Amino acid sequence: MTRIFFIAAAVLFGLPAGAQTEQLGTVHFATSCSPKVTQEFDRGVALLHSFEFGSSIRSFNQVLATDSTCAMAYWGLALSRWSNPMAPGNRSVALLKQGRQSVDAAVRLGSRASERERGYIRAVSQLYDDFEHKDQQTRVVAYERAMNDLVMQQPADTEALIFYAISLVGSAPITDKTYANQLKAGSILEPLWAKQPNHPGLAHYIIHTYDYPPLADKARAAAQRYSSIAPSAAHALHMPSHTFTRVGMWEESANSNNRSMALARQSGSIAEALHAADYAMYAYLQLGKIDSAKTILDGLPALAARFDPNVVTGAAPPLAGVFAIAAIPARWVMERSAWKEAASLEPKATAFPYSEAMTYFARSLGASHTGDLAKAKSSIDSLASIQRRLSASGEPYWAEQVAIEHLGAKAWLDLAEHRETEALAGMREAATREDATEKSAVSPGPLAPARELLGDMLMWLNRPAEAAAEYRATLQKEPNRRHSLRH
Repeated sequence: MTRIFFIAAAVLFGLPAGAQTEQLGTVHFATSCSPKVTQEFDRGVALLHSFEFGSSIRSFNQVLATDSTCAMAYWGLALSRWSNPMAPGNRSVALLKQGRQSVDAAVRLGSRASERERGYIRAVSQLYDDFEHKDQQTRVVAYERAMNDLVMQQPADTEALIFYAISLVGSAPITDKTYANQLKAGSILEPLWAKQPNHPGLAHYIIHTYDYPPLADKARAAAQRYSSIAPSAAHALHMPSHTFTRVGMWEESANSNNRSMALARQSGSIAEALHAADYAMYAYLQLGKIDSAKTILDGLPALAARFDPNVVTGAAPPLAGVFAIAAIPARWVMERSAWKEAASLEPKATAFPYSEAMTYFARSLGASHTGDLAKAKSSIDSLASIQRRLSASGEPYWAEQVAIEHLGAKAWLDLAEHRETEALAGMREAATREDATEKSAVSPGPLAPARELLGDMLMWLNRPAEAAAEYRATLQKEPNRRHSLRH
């Protein structure tokens, strides 16, 4: 096994020479490429396992600079350009074209590769296959099946097992509450981690595998270990906060994300820094640390000014940066019930319309609470329009999330206009539909859980016993949420 431990981090993260050695964990991925590139290839795979995609792309390009016939370097580039497999949004056409170019290059060099390596190349090609006509979920499932075929053909290849496990999680139906894929992935990853405790992908993927309310406790050990396995990866510093968020460990989440933000800013991984900032904002608001949350809000413009949504720089895909830029101000007003401020939020059009939907949602609730019903209605109309666009463009996950926001916003308008029966029916439907899905990994949680908003509505209608039941149900899914705890 090759220990990935380089002084090169001084250059990679913009630190003074000798200030820090690069620690990415222990990975070895056998290839038929030149022995001269073994160490750099292992480094690229270690970066890939921590979703440090910008750095892994540079590493695999460095492999090609030494061995231009290394087909597996192009495999690494193709998988890196796919970016975060947990991100449900469609990839941009530009990134899909780049990924397919890498696949084509790997296929051209396939005659120099082993049959095992060609299996990896066949699998990654499924992610890009006829993307102009095949929807993303179809391609993701095809990749998972191809990785399963590879595992069947190469049962001793632990790296194939690891990549197969995370493909199971990435392809899992978002509405499957049995978590069959996730539990199968966990049964693969946990025994491997016991044998390879310093492998970054194993700890990382265990956290993703159990990043669901009923499963989150199973990831505690991985969450507590991952940052020490790969402390040179900003995502490894952030990722434990997914588990901490799921179990309501707010201090630990804030600390993890502060460390991640600092490293991500230094390395120029601005989407990652924004992603960590959103998680930190959520944690601080749950702790009631308003000054700390305000510091994040005040630092957002400077961070956003450095953000290029067309460049993959780290683990967080561009959509995570765009999402955070919209989510952070909306969280600031929603968690504080600052309805006048919420009504004044200004949506910004982006390539990811579900991000601007959050602003319309917060603005609509603010407007309904403050009596600006014309603004509430126009915001609700905008949510309906975004939902239709997402449905038409093949974004079923985000279309449903925006549909839930639309239901909630409309319910609060109904309440403001004294249609109590319609308001409760709409809010109950929103809560039921939100319970049937899952939050995206791009977000620490909804701006306000629909069931918590139902509790608020019942309190407004002077039905405290019914409201208390909804707050308790919210806490089953979102432990230690400050607002629900206070009721």
